[in-house]
Amino acid sequence: MADGPANLTPQEAVIYLMVMTSASDGKITDTELRTIGRVVRSFPLFSEEDETGLVAMAEACGNLMASDGGLHKVLDSAAAALPSHLGETAYAAVVDVVTADENLAMTEIRVLELIREVLKVPDDGAQAIEHAARARHMTVDAVS
Repeated sequence: MADGPANLTPQEAVIYLMVMTSASDGKITDTELRTIGRVVRSFPLFSEEDETGLVAMAEACGNLMASDGGLHKVLDSAAAALPSHLGETAYAAVVDVVTADENLAMTEIRVLELIREVLKVPDDGAQAIEHAARARHMTVDAVS
């Protein structure tokens, strides 16, 4: 598909990052898909968006990822589309999705690190976001 970075809106950039991170372990679980939908419904960043275009957007992201250097094209596209003040918001959305299935693969951890770098999310901000995500996904039966 694309030869270079895609021209994305900030909202599309966050969705691409969520899809990319979710797919980085080789599969996108139903739980992760539901979480992407919940993020789009609940984050103020998406107040003007609806979920009807999510499948097409996920497919477009998949096509970009499948192209030569696709992972970096998604990262570059997202970084170009997101104003600096939305870096932590995007990272929070990604962490929500990747922690939703309570199974974090090494590939997902590496992609999270790349996103942190490209969006310039400071360590203390990333740690707070990750801690909050773990707290949100706790269940009554969970043990630490």
